[in-house]
Amino acid sequence: MAQCVQSVQELIPDSFVPCVAALCSDEAERLTRLNHLSFAELLKPFSRLTSEVHMRDPNNQLHVIKNLKIAVSNITTQPPQPGAIRKLLNDVVSGSQPAEGLVANVITAGDYDLNLSATTPWFESYRETFLQSMPASDHEFLNHYLACMLVASSGEAEPVEQFSKLSQEQHRIQHNNDYSYPKWFIPNTLKYYVLLHDVSAGDEQRAESIYEEMKQKYGTQGCYLLKINSRTSNRASDEQIPDPWSQYLQKNSIQNQESYEDGPCTITSNKNSDSNLLSLDGLDNEVKVDGLPNNFRAHPLQLDPSSDSSNSIDGPDHVKSTSSLHETKKANAGIIHGACLTLTDHDRIRQFIQEFTFRGLLPHIEKTIRQLNDQLISRKGLSRSLFSATKKWFSGSKVPEKSVNELKNTSGLLYPPEAPELQIRKMADLCFLVQHYDLAYSCYHTAKKDFLNDQAMLYAAGALEMAAVSAFLQPGAPRPYPAHYMDTAIQTYRDICKNMVLAERCVLLSAEILKSQGKYSEAAALLIRLTSEDSDLRSALLLEQAAHCFINMKSPMVRKYAFHMILAGHRFSKAGQKKHALRCYCQAMQVYKGKGWSLAEDHINFTIGRQSYTLRQLDNAVSAFRHILINESKQSAAQQGAFLREYLYVYKNVSQLSPDGPLPQLPLPYINSSATRVFFGHDRRPADGEKQAATHVSLDQEYDSESSQQWRELEEQVVSVVNRGVLPSNFHPTQYCLNSYSDNSRFPLAVVEEPITVEVAFRNPLKVPLLLTDLSLLWKFQPKYVSGKDNEEVKELVKGEPEMIGTEVISEFLINSEESKVARLKLFPHHIGELHILGVVYNLGTIQGSVAVDGIGALPGCHTGKHSLSMSVRGRQDLEIQGPRLNNTKEEKTSIKYGPDRRLDPIITEEMPLLEVFFIHFPTGLLCGEIRKAYVEFVNVSKCPLTGLKVVSKRPEFFTFGGNTAVLTPLSPSASENCNSTSVCTALVSSASSVDFGIGIGSQPEVISVPLPDTVLLPGASVQLPMWLRGPDAEGVHEINFLFYYESVKKQPKIRHRILRHTAVICTSRSLNVRATVCRSNSLEDEEGRGGNMLVFVDVENTNTSEAGVKEFHIVQVSSSSKHWKLQKSVNLSENKDAKLASREKGKFCFKATQCKEEEVATEASEKYTFADIIFGNEQIVSSASPCADFFYRSLSSELKKPQAQSSMHTEKQSVEDVMRLIQKCNEVDLNIVVLWKAYVVEDSKQLILEGQHHVVLRTIGKEAFSYPQKQEPPEMELLKFFRPENTTVSSRPSAEQLSNLIKTSLHYPESFNHPFHQKSLCLVPVTLLLSNCSKANVDVIVDLRHKTTSPEALEIHGSFTWLGQTQYKLQLKSQEIHSLQLKACFVHTGVYNLGTPRVFAKLSDQVTVFETSQQSSMPALIIINNV
Repeated sequence: MAQCVQSVQELIPDSFVPCVAALCSDEAERLTRLNHLSFAELLKPFSRLTSEVHMRDPNNQLHVIKNLKIAVSNITTQPPQPGAIRKLLNDVVSGSQPAEGLVANVITAGDYDLNLSATTPWFESYRETFLQSMPASDHEFLNHYLACMLVASSGEAEPVEQFSKLSQEQHRIQHNNDYSYPKWFIPNTLKYYVLLHDVSAGDEQRAESIYEEMKQKYGTQGCYLLKINSRTSNRASDEQIPDPWSQYLQKNSIQNQESYEDGPCTITSNKNSDSNLLSLDGLDNEVKVDGLPNNFRAHPLQLDPSSDSSNSIDGPDHVKSTSSLHETKKANAGIIHGACLTLTDHDRIRQFIQEFTFRGLLPHIEKTIRQLNDQLISRKGLSRSLFSATKKWFSGSKVPEKSVNELKNTSGLLYPPEAPELQIRKMADLCFLVQHYDLAYSCYHTAKKDFLNDQAMLYAAGALEMAAVSAFLQPGAPRPYPAHYMDTAIQTYRDICKNMVLAERCVLLSAEILKSQGKYSEAAALLIRLTSEDSDLRSALLLEQAAHCFINMKSPMVRKYAFHMILAGHRFSKAGQKKHALRCYCQAMQVYKGKGWSLAEDHINFTIGRQSYTLRQLDNAVSAFRHILINESKQSAAQQGAFLREYLYVYKNVSQLSPDGPLPQLPLPYINSSATRVFFGHDRRPADGEKQAATHVSLDQEYDSESSQQWRELEEQVVSVVNRGVLPSNFHPTQYCLNSYSDNSRFPLAVVEEPITVEVAFRNPLKVPLLLTDLSLLWKFQPKYVSGKDNEEVKELVKGEPEMIGTEVISEFLINSEESKVARLKLFPHHIGELHILGVVYNLGTIQGSVAVDGIGALPGCHTGKHSLSMSVRGRQDLEIQGPRLNNTKEEKTSIKYGPDRRLDPIITEEMPLLEVFFIHFPTGLLCGEIRKAYVEFVNVSKCPLTGLKVVSKRPEFFTFGGNTAVLTPLSPSASENCNSTSVCTALVSSASSVDFGIGIGSQPEVISVPLPDTVLLPGASVQLPMWLRGPDAEGVHEINFLFYYESVKKQPKIRHRILRHTAVICTSRSLNVRATVCRSNSLEDEEGRGGNMLVFVDVENTNTSEAGVKEFHIVQVSSSSKHWKLQKSVNLSENKDAKLASREKGKFCFKATQCKEEEVATEASEKYTFADIIFGNEQIVSSASPCADFFYRSLSSELKKPQAQSSMHTEKQSVEDVMRLIQKCNEVDLNIVVLWKAYVVEDSKQLILEGQHHVVLRTIGKEAFSYPQKQEPPEMELLKFFRPENTTVSSRPSAEQLSNLIKTSLHYPESFNHPFHQKSLCLVPVTLLLSNCSKANVDVIVDLRHKTTSPEALEIHGSFTWLGQTQYKLQLKSQEIHSLQLKACFVHTGVYNLGTPRVFAKLSDQVTVFETSQQSSMPALIIINNV
């Protein structure tokens, strides 16, 4: 139980006090009424004696009485109605609430820190009122009248006569059988005559004389002159007299029933509709309660709402009408009690009570006790006083008491008033009232035995109850508190006598006693035992006290406390005590909150919401309902729907109170703010027939960090080209779509008249669908004016300024149960300035009835949309995005700081051009190397002209807009007669202007200017340009990114340029594989007698698997392109010019290549290339014209970008590097082969001809080159080797392969030689060895003829022969000099011989370091020796 102001030792004596009746004449009553008090009320604050009192017990022992209090009340002949008592108790409890700002106790129990009110004043008020208002009964005498004060006024005509009348009246009331109420203790009641004298108005002498007369008639002990009203009430009260009455009169008495409830009287019984409020789950009984829609089935806590009539207190007799109630309240508000009394009068009243008690009451009680004691002693054979009672009574052989259940129900047994058993009870009660607890206990104990023997159960229960209390209160505690007496009494009252009021008194007393002994567990069990259906208020109070018992235990039982608080709150609610119910639920919530008891939390929050709503604490109600909805609810869908409807209903009421106030924040649906995406610009147009719009950026695309980095690099590339190769310091990549991955630290720029789309991510946590209607963005806008002044006018209203910012409204947005869904909301800025997107505003509602999830089957309702809306409230949710965590400086690393996220605060800038790009006949599938023509259309859809249109791509070899064809007119075939069927042409390219094909070594080949006519695209204009595409060489799916860059003609300070993105997806399938090698020709002479010919071998393989329906490929032309070389002629043996390749066939081609003439050879700077075409088909394709040359140049530039193998890295001397360069030069050849082909495709029974070209770049003599990218073979796994790293300078020795190409050797000899061996045994054959210096430096050559073939295989194949003459020659060859040596070979018999045995060593003559290696001739030189 909670702490009480009084201890139990003070509480019990104060609850059982001697009762005195007061009977006043009308005049006397008038005098006291001048103070707005009745006579009994006048005495109330002074009814406790200030000093100790003494009296003698029957054994003449002196007995001390401390703090004696008497209770004076006006005589009423009607017993109080049970309904009136209930009404009074209800008022007392509702009038006592916890004080505002009361500091609660904090109790820490385990993991819980609970704020509890340590005291429960409402319970104490209830208990006090309950004990005082108990009606007098026949089985006990504690509240029977012991005395009667007869009060008359000195101002009456015949006061003494008036006293006689009052005395007769009292006698009539007590002894006439018509009056069964009030009850009197003994027949000869003490009468005490009081003369009231009004000091301010009455005659003092007359009063004194009357008093003298009274003393003679009634004796000095039996009368008193009480002087009051020393001052007139209408006199200005200079001094402030204290008002001791107010504290007593606040607690309404039975006689003075007035409601102190706020507002209309709401104290109702179980019949009150509120009893239905707490049923919690289901949707059966649609009952409207207090305007709240109540859709719930009975809950386990729900009691039967049908109430018996005895519990009804809302009859017409006991509740005043609302209007009269308010009048009473108004009247009571300004009343001052005791206005005519001075402090002297207060002392006189106090003195009067003292006199009455000392002189009248106590002697009367003492005398009565003696009389009763004497009667008992003389009663049937008792010869001694109770004090010397025999052992047989108290110890001896005790008769075992029968248990209550064994006793038959004889509660109906009544004793006559003079029965000896009742006399013992009377004596016990008198002793108890004057605090003589030893004697009282003895009497009660005796009476208890008698009553039990007679089986008078009501009397026995009363005796047991008081015996237990007396035993507890005995000074010195000679015996322990007999709790079993109380238990028996409670059980008897409740089960046998069916008297709950007496049982309740027992429980209240016993619980206090147990609490004082620290027996909280027993006290709680006792309190809980008396909770029943017949009184909700009593059950609520007792459950609350039981809860306090649980929390006050040595080890507090927190969850039991909370559970019983919930039960108490429920019963308070049924009793109509809304505030107390709410308080109980709130206190219990502390225990259940955040502990995972989600269903319990929901129930508590729901009830708190309901009670708060009833008490018009709307903010609390909204908050409680909000909790139910925002926590991850485990309730059923029907239950959640009910919660949501309650919430909406309450919210609607809140919003109606302040319709013009700010929009409330709604809890549903959840918004994932960080997932908010903002898109600047128009939505992409869908593909229209053969027209396909550029993909650009849209909200449908997923974020990909890799591709976003690629786009950024492309934009940086084009911007740096525009800015003469330097990226401006203030450059930031254009961001059309802002999300949680983008850089949102700067204010984004939006263009006026272009929509801004905000994608908001909603999530519905409930199992019921949510319907948002009239959903739009909430914003404020600060317009800027061109005059330069900032007009900081802030517009927050959505409807306010549609001419500034247009707002799109989504009329209906349905989010199904537990669904995540995004809404895209648009704003249309019509003015420049600063825009701040604050959040979303919408009506939150749910769908009427159980609707199919997709909205089909919704009930037809008043709502215009496809869903029927049951109820909705207007509200908002803010979009607050937390920026990225800062982690740069030391301070930021040690603290938690977040940067700004400004994606919702765009700056609206002036108009900019807007480009749209459409691709016409753009293929999705190509053969590798296939060339296809498409068209691209550029449209300016804005009101500003655009210029500087460029396109940048990482794959420039994929497309071309065509070159400047006027420059590239091919020469006629006859112009170069030396070249058979070839066309030679040069292409002029300068790196500065990037004209022609846009390829220059210095520029960025990826950035290509789009050839717009007049370089400007006017508003509304469109331009269509041809675009050649070439399928990438690798098969598979290729994503090719194009970035179009353009600027406004009028320069803008904030946005310098704009971009448009397009991603083309091309699927390529295999076509031809081309591989080529180049090697030196052994024939040194060409037609002009110059050396330096080469042979080019080209292998073409058809690798197409005929998936694309390709029948065959025709090689129509092979062209070369080089600065120094050209193809001269085809040396194919086959005469068939048209080379056809069916599936999986391979064709071999061999060409002769010659060096260009000096006038054709370009200088390094001029970048001139010589093209030569060898035609296999019927027509020549000019390979130096567009688009053939475009793709050649682009593939070349991408080839040049690949890292080249560096042959020498760190060399000690510059000269060594020069040597290397010279030696490498000999091996290098910059010859590019272009193979042009046609493919015949059958598709839908039509034959199509596709064209294409492949490129092979030949760099090194003897090394095979490929047209398709080679797969890197993964290196084989090797064992791990541990070694000491040595001096790792890269060796500057050239490889043997490189050196072998310094000198070209060629043997000239007859293919067969006839010799008559029978005439001459030795055959001598003259052989010429030609040595050609391929390098541009002087070379020292050593020819060694001593070489012998050592391998046995070689000996078997080729016979042995000998060189005659000099065995070693040392020569020096000048730059590109050709030298011939005449040699002789000697053979001894016929056969086939290999003459390629001379070893040739070479070194650069100006070098000290000798690089020597054998110069191997390219193929064996076979000679046949015949015998003739």
